[in-house]
Amino acid sequence: MAALFLGVDIGTGGVRACAVDGKSDVQGFASAALPPPRQEGDEVDQDPELWWRAAVIAIRNLGQVVDLGSVERIAVDGTSGTLLLIDAAGQPRSPGLMYNDARAAGDAARIADVAPAESGAHGRSSALAKLLHLLKREDVAGARHAVHQADWIAGRLGGCHGISDENNALKLGYDPVARAWPSWLDRLGVPRQLLPNVLMPGTPFAEIDPNIAQMLGLSRSARLVTGTTDGVAAFIATRANLLGDAVTSLGTTLVVKLLAAQPIFAAEQGVYSHRLGERWLAGGASNSGGAALLMHFTAEQMERLTPKLEPVKPTGLNYYPLPKPGERFPIADPTLASRITRVHLRIIAFSRDFSKASHRLRRSPISVWHSWVHHRYAGSSASAAAHGMMRGPRCGAAYLVSQ
Repeated sequence: MAALFLGVDIGTGGVRACAVDGKSDVQGFASAALPPPRQEGDEVDQDPELWWRAAVIAIRNLGQVVDLGSVERIAVDGTSGTLLLIDAAGQPRSPGLMYNDARAAGDAARIADVAPAESGAHGRSSALAKLLHLLKREDVAGARHAVHQADWIAGRLGGCHGISDENNALKLGYDPVARAWPSWLDRLGVPRQLLPNVLMPGTPFAEIDPNIAQMLGLSRSARLVTGTTDGVAAFIATRANLLGDAVTSLGTTLVVKLLAAQPIFAAEQGVYSHRLGERWLAGGASNSGGAALLMHFTAEQMERLTPKLEPVKPTGLNYYPLPKPGERFPIADPTLASRITRVHLRIIAFSRDFSKASHRLRRSPISVWHSWVHHRYAGSSASAAAHGMMRGPRCGAAYLVSQ
């Protein structure tokens, strides 16, 4: 039986499981829905057990399509910046604070006072701001590890917690250039023992828990490897590999990644860089994504109108749709208001607005942005499909683990 490699993608609206073979050809795909997170003002959180249940369902559904007993390695990706505290046994000691939770304004100000400008830990929605906030809660006694969404699911599959990857750890303050936790974290009173052990994405770290293997029908010899963020997984899924290649992926948010020879950081524009081997993925995540579109269109309407998009044709419109006040990229402004007029709204607006934002970055003084490719995808799901991007992060983790 040919070996299979399993990737699990924990998204905002659901969990996807994808199996690929040794040639990275997709052999099967399955999914399970997630309910919306709880939202109240700047607070956005979710019960982590919902992620686990959906992951179990997605993997079991995949088992209806492929032989899970042939899976040799497993990787998990999740939303960037989503964080929770767990005890030594891996049980949650806090809710999962989602990637767009922005309640930690005061903690973000503390970070800004000590963190270098190039750190990925800036902003109210950073994982580090969330950690500082959680440490002030009285109900987190017994917390042993601060972990990200992907870390926790992978750790539960392997029965081995407190392990993360260089991509997820970025917004927790990890320095990807030095490949170490920086000393300035001590000035914030961050307990070092809570911070995960950080490995390169794709590094084996545990065999699957035998009880989990039996429950899911997986081989007991299957190994867990460190995963990545959903944005990086989406980039990997496109097979882009040349310097200057850029990928735009539209999900709940709109994520842009550009492959560069050196890291780029511009906090005022929400630009940060993930390490990918010895190269870098520079970019950011805009709140002007699917969540903003769904406030004005149904999924069926978007499917019908997408073929009519003309991303390179100026519309004269000046829209900037957001699901609520606050933007991260290409404008880092937690108070930025949505700019839209309902009466004249057209689906092409989201494509045009992001294209303009992208070109603003191309005109920035950061030299590497001059190699930015013209956004072939430009937020269009039709273009994305034509370029193989509809696989998104759901198969990116599987491709990561198959290499």
